[in-house]
Amino acid sequence: MSTALTLPLQPVGNLNQLIRAANQAPYLSAQEEHALAVRLQDHGDLDAARQLVLSHLRYVIHIARGYAGYGLPQADLIQEGAIGLMKAVRRFDPRRGIRLVSFAVHWIRAEIHEFVLRNWSIVKIATTKAQRKLFFNLRQYKHRLGRLSDAQAEEIAKELDVRPQDVLDMDTRLSERPVSFDVATDASDDDLPAPALTVADVRPDPEQELEEQEWTDHRLQALRAGLATLDPRSRDILEQRWLAEEKTGLKELGEKYGVSAERIRQLENQALRRLSQHLQARAAA
Repeated sequence: MSTALTLPLQPVGNLNQLIRAANQAPYLSAQEEHALAVRLQDHGDLDAARQLVLSHLRYVIHIARGYAGYGLPQADLIQEGAIGLMKAVRRFDPRRGIRLVSFAVHWIRAEIHEFVLRNWSIVKIATTKAQRKLFFNLRQYKHRLGRLSDAQAEEIAKELDVRPQDVLDMDTRLSERPVSFDVATDASDDDLPAPALTVADVRPDPEQELEEQEWTDHRLQALRAGLATLDPRSRDILEQRWLAEEKTGLKELGEKYGVSAERIRQLENQALRRLSQHLQARAAA
């Protein structure tokens, strides 16, 4: 479905009105939800999208309340969660046999997590997968244990499946307060210069950015040309397994083409080899 999905709700005056509107929205039965999702997916029916979003806002509010300890406005957390809900509604496939709420939880939390990470500190607090996991889990340990010892860090690292050093690094980040990057308004001539006046400009060189973009475009063209050399079934398998936003499983593709999951895996490997050979030949030309 290519129709853009925006918030299909009437504006509310404040957070309390939004919560009341969400709580008053009717629950949908599995049959009602399926019918609305089919209307949205097959016909781009935005009224169906509105009903799906409104009936699930209560879950957004419930999830957003779990992030109250980060010191960010509750209304903003709910708004970001609603964006995640709308993304989930747009991508929801009613024919997979699951309820929308189960599918949407990931999208709601993902948007709230991004908002918290962007706004919790003036500097980036977590960029890697391990750092993100620690940011949203380590604070509960710190409330109980205070500053962590090496032994405590090793125990937490084992429980969260990360490195002990990652735990200690995040412990330091959560304990430190960032220093303003700009000159303070009450700074005197004797004060040290602000970082904004001393840190080197590390922004990418425009020429380098252009070169990297051209190289990226070149690789995309080569990939498209390679896919075009494959038969329709092999091309579809690669696109569904590697290029789609939501990757399709071997079993589902097997059912689609009337073969076993193992046969789909074999076709996938064969197509990958042919594609790799094409790309190598193109690069050598």
